[in-house]
Amino acid sequence: MIAGTVQSPATAEMISAFRLDLITKLALAVFMGGAIGLERQMAGKASGLRTNILICLGSAMIMDLSMNLGMAFGDVRVGDPGRIAAQIVTGIGFIGAGTIMQSRGAITGLTSAATIWVVAAIGMTVGAGFFVEALGGTAMVMLVLGGLGRLEYKLLRMQRTLDCTIRTKPGITLEWVKTALFSDGLSVEHSKIFDHEGDRVFEMKLKGPARQFEIARAELLERHEVLNVLLG
Repeated sequence: MIAGTVQSPATAEMISAFRLDLITKLALAVFMGGAIGLERQMAGKASGLRTNILICLGSAMIMDLSMNLGMAFGDVRVGDPGRIAAQIVTGIGFIGAGTIMQSRGAITGLTSAATIWVVAAIGMTVGAGFFVEALGGTAMVMLVLGGLGRLEYKLLRMQRTLDCTIRTKPGITLEWVKTALFSDGLSVEHSKIFDHEGDRVFEMKLKGPARQFEIARAELLERHEVLNVLLG
């Protein structure tokens, strides 16, 4: 938090008249939201530069309003300064939820939603005047998105072995299933086949890059011959 400083009456009056403190907050919000948004833009995400700037900027403005509204009509604070700010936490959830997509078990957009949420938190921190904390939070977010993103990519390329149950229509052959899985970079270690009246079930142990399992599951479910796929 910025420590209080002694100001001359003229300086204090100028800051009050032109709201230089608010201008500083908004400029920092644009810088911090833009830094995170630029990383998202370069990563090809929908919630990119402008989205993150606007979220951070709006959060800073609302937080500043929340802190100063109660003092607008006198020196005694009226009401709870946290009530308006608390609505940011609720409202930002609607934007974040809009970035999450689910298609037959494959979920995308969670990182974008989390980024939007943390950018709003940074904006609130700036609006409250905690500039050092906001800068530190921005640096940590950049580290997580940039540095750990590479680590996550390497982990997703590591070889894994998972149990898989595939339920298909009757008559589907093991070779058909193997070919479909091989096209997604997965190999079948061993398998068992169980025939029922209305379907055929393949119980398998699959091996391949970690990132390919959910991709293969989603693509199998797009085929009309496949009724269900369970991993793990």
